[in-house]
Amino acid sequence: MAQEPKPQHQVPKVHSDSDSDSGDIESGCGGDLLYPKMTEDPALRWAFIRKVYAILSIQFLFTAAVAAVGSFLKVIPEFLLSKSPAAWAVYLLLILLPFIVMWPMLVYRQKHPVNIILLALFTICISLSVGVSCAVVGGKVVLQAAILTAVVVVGLTLYTFFAVRRGHDFTFLFPFLYCCLLVLLVYCLMQILFPLGKLAHTIYGCLGTLVFSGFIIYDTNQLIRRHTYNEYVIAAISLYMDVINLFMSTLTFSSSCN
Repeated sequence: MAQEPKPQHQVPKVHSDSDSDSGDIESGCGGDLLYPKMTEDPALRWAFIRKVYAILSIQFLFTAAVAAVGSFLKVIPEFLLSKSPAAWAVYLLLILLPFIVMWPMLVYRQKHPVNIILLALFTICISLSVGVSCAVVGGKVVLQAAILTAVVVVGLTLYTFFAVRRGHDFTFLFPFLYCCLLVLLVYCLMQILFPLGKLAHTIYGCLGTLVFSGFIIYDTNQLIRRHTYNEYVIAAISLYMDVINLFMSTLTFSSSCN
């Protein structure tokens, strides 16, 4: 009678130092990973992040150019401060245009190249609104607000990348930030209907700076951990609007203090 073969015992695989340094994608270990327990190729996530920040760089450069034109051409602030019917029409148009462009942009956010075209139109609309605001307050206040905004954005971005790499997740901030955003909108509406003076502008600027600083942390966390690779338009819009709103809040605070 034939003897049954004995089961062979598997020898456990020993990882060398070179294997541990390169990183195991399935286990979430390795120096190239963005966050713990990462199951995707880090090169793909880094490529996605670079793509989003490249889009943001173009948006910010264009917005800065429009803001500079609005600040240094004296004809623009003179026209806007004249309070003529044409000036009010320009204000109303600049308020409505971003909302008009935003809807189709969100609908076609994953349809290339329509999403890029609509993103460019949205950036133009927002840049014109920022340029008008900069033209009204003056160059010195704009420069002060721009420097403060740049410092906050760079600092919070570096902090978020460092914290996420250490395992922190900032998704829990969304309910709190959403409630704060509603309060800001109601406060802004009250300020339009019942102006309360410089003190109200200062309070709004301080609150807006804190809220949109939190949104920068939250949306950077989403960029690193949550967004899929075809959501680069949504990721760029989110961070772009966070920085723009932070700049506008800082501008409001700076102008009310001068």
